[in-house]
Amino acid sequence: MSQHEQHNGPLSERSYFDRFFESDAVKILPGEYYVTQRDVLIVTVLGSCISVCLRDRVTGVGGMNHFMLPGTDEGLSPVSSSARYGVYAMEMLINHVLKMGGKRHNFEAKVFGGGNVLRGITKNHVGQRNADFVQEYLHTERIPVLAEDMLDVYPRKVYFFPATGRVLVKKLKSLNNTTLLDREMEYSMRIRKVPVAGDIDLF
Repeated sequence: MSQHEQHNGPLSERSYFDRFFESDAVKILPGEYYVTQRDVLIVTVLGSCISVCLRDRVTGVGGMNHFMLPGTDEGLSPVSSSARYGVYAMEMLINHVLKMGGKRHNFEAKVFGGGNVLRGITKNHVGQRNADFVQEYLHTERIPVLAEDMLDVYPRKVYFFPATGRVLVKKLKSLNNTTLLDREMEYSMRIRKVPVAGDIDLF
């Protein structure tokens, strides 16, 4: 991994060449993020999770995260353990964009996900809670949101080009398999068991 990229998981396994867009591409999974200075495509598939596409509009440095709040019934105050997962995911993304030379006053964001697609945790309205959290967080941080496509009942595939800010979203009317749902359910269970941000060393 070069100095031009930051990622919180193994990179080589999910780097590929996207033949349709004729571009180097990186796929991220739940709980991950990716930041780059290169002209590379970042791709993820969202169900109830949220992805924030964040970039410095001047330099083109940017990245994407993919996160979910744990499915608890507690409130979303900034100090609640549930909200702290979202704060941690956002801080990791923001900090790495800054580390690569991005300037906070140049930030712009596009936000996607929060679909009501997960059986078993819909009673917690996790997609709605994720959407509410990220809108409040970005408003508080004064990061302008240029576009969003959230909620509804469909999974989404998101293609983000940080260098230009272009985002393409494909709503998936039907899933060919259960991989997405399985990944999000496994991720949902995992984040309930691990320590929350605040107990995590950011650096």
